[in-house]
Amino acid sequence: MGGKTDLRPTMDDIAAAAGVSQMTVSRVMRGTGQTSDEVRKRVEMAARSLGYVPNRLATALRDETAPLIAVVLPTLGNRVFSEVLNGVSSTLTNSGLQPVFGVTEYSTEREEELVRDLLSWRPRGIVLPGLEHSDAMRAAVRASGVRVAEVMDIDGDPISVAIGLSQIAAGRSTALHMLSKGYRRFGYIGSQGGRDLRAVKRLDGFRAAIREAGAQIVSERIATEPSSMTIGRKETANLLSDVTPPEAVYYSNDDLAAGGIMHCLSEGIAIPSQVALAGFNGLAFLEALPVRLTTVETPRHQMGVEAALHLLGRRDIPDENTNKKVVDLGFRLIEGETC
Repeated sequence: MGGKTDLRPTMDDIAAAAGVSQMTVSRVMRGTGQTSDEVRKRVEMAARSLGYVPNRLATALRDETAPLIAVVLPTLGNRVFSEVLNGVSSTLTNSGLQPVFGVTEYSTEREEELVRDLLSWRPRGIVLPGLEHSDAMRAAVRASGVRVAEVMDIDGDPISVAIGLSQIAAGRSTALHMLSKGYRRFGYIGSQGGRDLRAVKRLDGFRAAIREAGAQIVSERIATEPSSMTIGRKETANLLSDVTPPEAVYYSNDDLAAGGIMHCLSEGIAIPSQVALAGFNGLAFLEALPVRLTTVETPRHQMGVEAALHLLGRRDIPDENTNKKVVDLGFRLIEGETC
């Protein structure tokens, strides 16, 4: 018995259906060379009707790179990082590149393992969260030669380009705002067992401003679990049950702060006259809360956009007489009703 055993359509099949040469199909699929709009549409229509899927692995072996942008995320349990990924994905539209991502759950060891795995696919670029990585991971990224963008943080030493905001300045800004309202005794609630290093930097900035003002942080509670409203509500209850509870509470993010709001409302604790609350990120869901949270809004989607533009070579980032570049997108303190 003869005949074709692999039923997957080929470029020859597309060429026959579109009435063009295999070379023309190849040019259309790779986006190279000159073809008329009419021919391109015929080829694309034939490919769709046949269910053709290009062999990216073969292309990667030929070109020594895959049409991929690797994106490393700390977690999928926080809306922040999905917005960064959305910024990357929307910017790559029509570029011929696709994002692929992996999740570290704030583990340095997992990040190193994941980055090595992603680099083995020879992506065109990689987006990394934050600036703190293992020496071995930094060496692997540098040795790969891929373009790299680190997002969310600019307080540190980037491998190449840091795109985001000063986490230290954001924490300090919140502290100065709360101090301006007259609060002197503060509490802090975090999560992830302190593995979120951006949150650690914000707390450092917050602490420094509080200390300089002669005020004090009387209680800190950092849950081992991932961030959630449930954890925020539980830890707020624990913190406010102290014999001398704080006058104001700073949360590492809005999810935790929203849980704090819910605890206070359920227990009849007046906000902010009995306790003031402040969060971080400026997430959209806060609009649905019965009390507007004081928070810091961060440019999450724009971070993804700028990172993708850099990896595509479409953004000329100023180099201030060094080999390390920083794009400070800033942040905005939003004064709500909780502080």
